[in-house]
Amino acid sequence: VLQTLSQTPVLRELLKEAKMPGTTVKIESPELSMLCCFSFKQEPQLIKLDQPGPLTLAMHQFLTEMQETKKGVVTPKELFAQVCKKAIRFKGYQQQDSHELLRYLLDGMRTEE
Repeated sequence: VLQTLSQTPVLRELLKEAKMPGTTVKIESPELSMLCCFSFKQEPQLIKLDQPGPLTLAMHQFLTEMQETKKGVVTPKELFAQVCKKAIRFKGYQQQDSHELLRYLLDGMRTEE
């Protein structure tokens, strides 16, 4: 899950911008002309970001470390600790479903907005 998220450029860029409180992010919807027979373009949305929470900061730190590190192994200790604070079920190193992790991770960052 984390390797896949690390290869999502839009997420990395958004987290980079979210790290700076008070930043306004412009989100543009892609044209839907390929999906239906009517072509229209929505106006971009401007969203002012607040101070990011600890889970969002840990996610940013981890993804940055994955992209910039020269060493072979990156350990998500801080990110894991923040996930466990939001979703206690992940505490204790039990095997969990990756879909559940993705859902709790994204929901946790969303609730910090």
